[in-house]
Amino acid sequence: FWVLAMLGSQQVRPVIGAVEADSIAAKAGLTAGQEIVSIDGEPTTGWGAVNLQLVRRLGESGTVNVVVRDQDSSAETPRALALDHWLKGADEPDPIKSLGIRPWRPALPPVLAELDPKGPAQAAGLKTGDRLLALDGQALGDWQQVVDLVRVRPDTKIVLKVERDGAQIDVPVTLSVRSEAKAAGGYLGAGVKGVEWPPSMVREVSYGPLAAIGEGAKRTWTMSVLTLESLKKMLFGELSVKNLSGPITIAKVAGASAQSGVADFLNFLAYLSISLGVLNLLPIPVLDGGHLLCYLVEWVRGRRLSDRVQGWGIQIGISLVVGVMLLALVNDLGRL
Repeated sequence: FWVLAMLGSQQVRPVIGAVEADSIAAKAGLTAGQEIVSIDGEPTTGWGAVNLQLVRRLGESGTVNVVVRDQDSSAETPRALALDHWLKGADEPDPIKSLGIRPWRPALPPVLAELDPKGPAQAAGLKTGDRLLALDGQALGDWQQVVDLVRVRPDTKIVLKVERDGAQIDVPVTLSVRSEAKAAGGYLGAGVKGVEWPPSMVREVSYGPLAAIGEGAKRTWTMSVLTLESLKKMLFGELSVKNLSGPITIAKVAGASAQSGVADFLNFLAYLSISLGVLNLLPIPVLDGGHLLCYLVEWVRGRRLSDRVQGWGIQIGISLVVGVMLLALVNDLGRL
């Protein structure tokens, strides 16, 4: 982590793009355009830091203390998010979305740049370069509007007003259904080109050699504590055991992080190493933590444990480890 901190990273400022009405964020007074400065006293330099601090509060009740800064202002204002068994037992929690917050993103013009060969858009005759003007008579200003309107219309026939070669035409499209995060949503099978983020919305975060060591140690401690807290919450039912991941998910995430860049891949490897290290130090027989516990007990007793007791411990430890591995594998297969 200290190497990554010294090399630095480019992060998107955690500026709120929109807040859903009657959501947790709306009730706390958060509004579009505000930047999240800190959560529970921890600075949030980007959306990754925001998500990390929120993940630590999954399944809990109480108050999340958030400090925000209004647009074009240096004044910081505290806000309190009220939680009540927040996302307790959720299979695939999305902390930021569940608060009713949508991160700010640059507007994407609804001009089609790619089509799924087997998707509804291709079947309806839409072409790359088409500009979507309206959906069922509702004007479309950017691509996010298209996504939101399509998502709530699974397996529905719609009419898109399209501008093609200077002419406007109506194209009927029958949306299909795609399941995401246990919820069915409409699927169009089309995409648009990305746009560059404005420089004002991106910041470079880096540390000097000495500061990087401290930052690396802080991140290591934070991830270690988060791993232990997550295990505790799974044991007490505050966090779903379906959040456990096995080799299939690890391989998929590793591939995705490698495509994002060397820094993201190294960051993933660091998180994975810390998680495995913490798990290996748990006081479970057959793990290193179990051996250390055994040595401690023998030191206190002044003599070694009997072969019978050690045999029981090994059997219990193997059963626990194999059980967790099988559960993680089942979760992986369920995500495919």
